[in-house]
Amino acid sequence: MPFYEHTFLARQDLSTAQVDALSQQFTEIIESNDGKVAKTEYWGLKSLAYKIKKNRKAHFVMLNIDAPPPALHEMERQIALSDDVIRQMTIRVEELEDDPSVQMRKEERRERRGSRDRSDD
Repeated sequence: MPFYEHTFLARQDLSTAQVDALSQQFTEIIESNDGKVAKTEYWGLKSLAYKIKKNRKAHFVMLNIDAPPPALHEMERQIALSDDVIRQMTIRVEELEDDPSVQMRKEERRERRGSRDRSDD
């Protein structure tokens, strides 16, 4: 089966629990159509470069999917019907990464940098 990376942006006024429920709902759609979601990453609430449907921020979620095309099309159809998702993008990839995505690694580096001792001043 082909591999996909799917990223969607959810409205800023949703809680983290509601965003998790959305990603779980999309995972169930994939799994009910003979696919599987290898990894789900919640990237957090981030500012957008420009307003999208009157939203300045959005919750970012990425799914690594191993599924046949009809399963992916059904998930994308359900997402298009959802008022909570403001943008989505699916990319076909050669293989799925087991490591954290670049976004997650960037957050880890930022956390390590913030913990440095600045007592030199």
